[in-house]
Amino acid sequence: MVALIGNLPAALALSCFIGIAAGMAIADVTIDACIATNSIEVRSLAPDMQSLCGFCSSAGALIGYSTSGFFVHHLGAQGALILMAIPPVFITVLGFVIYEMRSPRLHPEKQKKMETLGVAVKGMYQTIKFPQVWKPSLYMYLSLALSISTHEGQFYWYTDPKAGPGFSQESVGAIYAIGAMASMVGVLIYHKTLKDIPFRNLLFFAQLLYGASGMLDLIFILRWNLVLGIPDYFFVITEECISRIISRIRWIPMIVLSTRLCPLGIEGTFFALLMCIDSLGSLTSKWAGGMVLHVFHVTRTDFTNLWLVILIRNILRIATLGLIFLVPKADPSDALIPQDILITHSTVTSDDEGLELVPKNEKEVQSFF
Repeated sequence: MVALIGNLPAALALSCFIGIAAGMAIADVTIDACIATNSIEVRSLAPDMQSLCGFCSSAGALIGYSTSGFFVHHLGAQGALILMAIPPVFITVLGFVIYEMRSPRLHPEKQKKMETLGVAVKGMYQTIKFPQVWKPSLYMYLSLALSISTHEGQFYWYTDPKAGPGFSQESVGAIYAIGAMASMVGVLIYHKTLKDIPFRNLLFFAQLLYGASGMLDLIFILRWNLVLGIPDYFFVITEECISRIISRIRWIPMIVLSTRLCPLGIEGTFFALLMCIDSLGSLTSKWAGGMVLHVFHVTRTDFTNLWLVILIRNILRIATLGLIFLVPKADPSDALIPQDILITHSTVTSDDEGLELVPKNEKEVQSFF
C-alpha cells in the first residue's frame, strides 16, 4: 500500500508500518521461544545457538543492506519498496503449503486456553519478583535506553554534500553491508573466545569498548580524520566495522543471560517478555535520541550541534557502567534462578494435562542437535 498508492495519510501509513512490525514480531517471538526452550534444556548449547542466530541475522542484514541502497538509488524509494515486498509475499504463500499436524494433547476449549494463560501469567509474576531476574532485566533495559539513537541525524549528515562527506544512498548501503559482515566477525569472536566468560566481566568490558568506539563517530563528525590524513570512506568503514563487532559481542551475552532467567514450563512466554523489555529499551533509545536531536536543533540541513549530541550519547554509554552491579557474576552454564521455581513451573497437574511443561530428557535433545 505504501509503495503502490503513495502519499498516504499519516495515520494509514503508520498503521501499515505497525502491521509490518507486528508480523515480524510474531515470527521473531516464535523462534525465540524455540531457542529459549532448547537453551534451558541443554545449557551447554545456549551460547552456540545464540551465536548461530546472530550469524544468520547478520547474514540477512548483509543481503538487505547490500541491495537496498542499490535499489533506492536506481528505482527510487517506492520502486524499492515494491521489489522488497515480493519475498514476504512468497513467505505468506509458503505458510499455506506447510502442513502441521495438531497435537492430540491440545484442547481447543476456551476454558483450557484461559487456564493455560493463567498458568503463564502467574509464572511470569512469580519469577519477575526475584532479584536474580529483575536486576539483570533492568540492566538490559537501561543499557539499551541510555544509548540514545543518533542514526537519523548521522544518516542525513552522511549524505549532505556541504556539511558532511556527501555519500550516495548506494554508498551508505554498502557501508552498512560491510558492517553486517563485521557483525559476523563479532559473532565468531564471541563463539570462539568469549562464550565461557562470566556475564558481568564480559558485559563490563563490552560496554566500555562500546562507549569508547562511539568516540570514532565524534572524530568523524568533527572531520578530524581529514586533519589526520584519513579519507572519509576508509574511516567510516573502519568505524562501522569496529562498532558492529563490539555491538554484537555486547548483545549476544545479554540474550544468553535472558535464556538463563526463564523458568521451565513458561520459558517461551517469559523469554518473549524479556524480549519485549529489550524492545522497549530500543524504542526508548530512539525516542530519547529524537528528542535530543530536536532540543539541539539538529535537522536534515542543520548539523551544527550534531557533534554535541554524539558526545552526550557517548557519555551516557560510559555512564551505564555504573549499573553493571545489576548483572550476576555467574558463568553462562550456571543456573541463575532458584531451583524450586524450575520444579514448580515444570510440574504438570492432572488439571493441566493439556500443557506439556516437562522438558525432554537431555539425551533426546542432544540427539536432536
